[in-house]
Amino acid sequence: MKKLQADVVVVAAGASGLAASVSAAEQGLKVITLEKNKVTGGAASMGMGLNGVGSKNQRMHGLNLTADEAFLKHMHYTHWMGNARLTYDYYRKAASTIDWLEDHGVEFIFRGSSLYTPTRMRPFAQPDMTSLTVKPPEGQKVGPRCASAMTKALTESLISLGAELLTETPAKHVIMKDGKVAGVQATGPKGEDIEIECKAVILACGGFGDNPKMINENLGFTWGEDLFSFRIPGNVGDGLRMAWECGAAKTRVMMELMYQIPDNLNHFDLEGAFRQPLLWVNKMGERFVPEDCIGNTATMGNCILNQPGRTCFTIMDSDTLKYYKRRGVDFPGVQGEEVFDHFDEAAAAAKEEGYKYYFEADTIEELCEKTGIKLEGLKETLEQYNADCDLGRDTVFNKDYHFLRPVRKGPFYALQSFIGAYGTLGGVKVDRKFRAIDNDWEPIPGLYSVGTDCCDIYGDTYPFVLPGNTMGFCVNSGRMAGEYVAEYING
Repeated sequence: MKKLQADVVVVAAGASGLAASVSAAEQGLKVITLEKNKVTGGAASMGMGLNGVGSKNQRMHGLNLTADEAFLKHMHYTHWMGNARLTYDYYRKAASTIDWLEDHGVEFIFRGSSLYTPTRMRPFAQPDMTSLTVKPPEGQKVGPRCASAMTKALTESLISLGAELLTETPAKHVIMKDGKVAGVQATGPKGEDIEIECKAVILACGGFGDNPKMINENLGFTWGEDLFSFRIPGNVGDGLRMAWECGAAKTRVMMELMYQIPDNLNHFDLEGAFRQPLLWVNKMGERFVPEDCIGNTATMGNCILNQPGRTCFTIMDSDTLKYYKRRGVDFPGVQGEEVFDHFDEAAAAAKEEGYKYYFEADTIEELCEKTGIKLEGLKETLEQYNADCDLGRDTVFNKDYHFLRPVRKGPFYALQSFIGAYGTLGGVKVDRKFRAIDNDWEPIPGLYSVGTDCCDIYGDTYPFVLPGNTMGFCVNSGRMAGEYVAEYING
């Protein structure tokens, strides 16, 4: 058995683990970071940015929302279901963490609009544009994965500060002696046993988004049938399991629901084209939401959750497709503004692949046969909807009349969406210093949990009124835990 020694072992090197490792190393601690995969970054490398309330970057763009105001807005939105102290400390730390990341070589860009946006279309509109996007590597477009530049910078800082990074080395168990953390058992790249003696452990394992069994047991979804969430390899609940083995109390777990198509990153432009205020129906052929609200993917996830089969279809006809190709999108989401420029290529690629969630049909009858939408229901909906388009007023949901475009002329195009999620949140109960606590609310000496494993700051829905919170909480909780561990070890 290989034996090592450190002050603190950080388990996993995603956003929270990297931040914890760098922070602890800055406090002069000897740090060993374990990562089960070949590379660092985890789910964070798929993301875009993080909350920057009160930062210089925000102020320079005229956004003067304070940490105190953001805290109250957040807590009212979540009906005070989350951990108020964690939430408050996180928002108060956010601005200095942006400065801290910049000191470590991370660059940010601001992506917001100062133009008027109707209230119902405002998931990202001012004055609540709190997220700062990480400037992507040279030559890479702004979009998913650009936060990999941040995880790369933190990895370089971790190494330059003298911390030891062991990749392909999953942690197995936390060693406890006399009620305190005493070390970690791990397995090396060649299967060798490793035992690391330490005074503290920070678990930063990223939830269990890659564990369908655990998702089904805790949340009731069947992955691949009514849930198509992101699955970051290795996020199988290791942090929760190890914390619970040490006596940590359990908290409720949730997923930050949204909506997406299966394998959406390989059909990115196609998904962006259908994320517009078109006609949205469920399997019964019925509308279920005013479609100008679809920009908030979190609340739309909730809408789809309550539909038959937890799925829905977005439909447009040939005239509407021509309209968008000529005019461009109504809603420029993360897929960008040019998705209709690439629509024909994206549609052709989907058909060639045999992608079963994209449909084309010459008639409504054929469309229903291919999609499984109830024909009688869709015909009734189209009769009402097309009449409202002619009238210039949505008599069912009062959707903005600017987005009323009839569905009459074939061929018809449809895309099927399902419940999606970025990952899981919660599971380990912590106090305000991110110490894992037991069922009597007493801290377990030397055991810390950060990031999504302990994220208990939401109610039942991701707060898009203040975007950037999940990655923001991960980075800030890791940074704070590194500081609190130094306090603990130094007495």
